[in-house]
Amino acid sequence: MSNTVTIYTDGASRGNPGPGGYGVILLYGNHRKELSQGYKLTTNNRMELMAVIAGLEALKKNQLDVIVYSDSQYVVNAVEKGWLKKWIATHFKGGKKNKDIWMKYYQLSLNHNIKFAWVRGHADNPLNNRCDELATAAADGRNLLNDEGYIQNTGQLL
Repeated sequence: MSNTVTIYTDGASRGNPGPGGYGVILLYGNHRKELSQGYKLTTNNRMELMAVIAGLEALKKNQLDVIVYSDSQYVVNAVEKGWLKKWIATHFKGGKKNKDIWMKYYQLSLNHNIKFAWVRGHADNPLNNRCDELATAAADGRNLLNDEGYIQNTGQLL
């Protein structure tokens, strides 16, 4: 059995900002787990990153090799191209958005060896497509949560 955890993620929002949600599939050996959650008012980029965070928070052990598949170039490039390290070093100078959840991701990332891979969204990847279904269903669902970080940063409430 491989020691690598595979995480597929997707985020969605109905409007930007608008109601949003994320979908996650975690794969480890023969195990598969699906996660999703919806929010009253958020953005697509926040949901893309929240999906990654939810996947990492679901891991029960530390120091795992993790590969995250995302159709968000924003998320993949921020990590793989080193943008996030620069944002942290400059305290997100210049109005870089989503500091709250980028810092949450960063803290979680210290516990694992994480690699990101970009996948084309809404294409021929069944696991990415399933994450999209989970994310959109969560955005359209009931019992939507407040995205507290979005509210604090914008002062907007629904």
